[in-house]
Amino acid sequence: MASQSQGIQQLLQAEKRAAEKVADARKRKARRLKQATRRQVQGMQSSQQRNRERVLAQLLGMVCNVRPQVHPNYRIAA
Repeated sequence: MASQSQGIQQLLQAEKRAAEKVADARKRKARRLKQATRRQVQGMQSSQQRNRERVLAQLLGMVCNVRPQVHPNYRIAA
């Protein structure tokens, strides 16, 4: 009987250690995911800051430099 009790205790301890390892692995994975996400967001923000002025200048150029033209598909009705 004592050996069964001891075996059960060992199994419970092993299960507890395994659960702790799994929890630690999940924490490490979450930490790595947060770091990767943070790096990606920083990369997008720096890209946005680099390209903002160029895009705004291009957009303003398109809006302000209007050249009226007849559309190539327009057909004058006879």
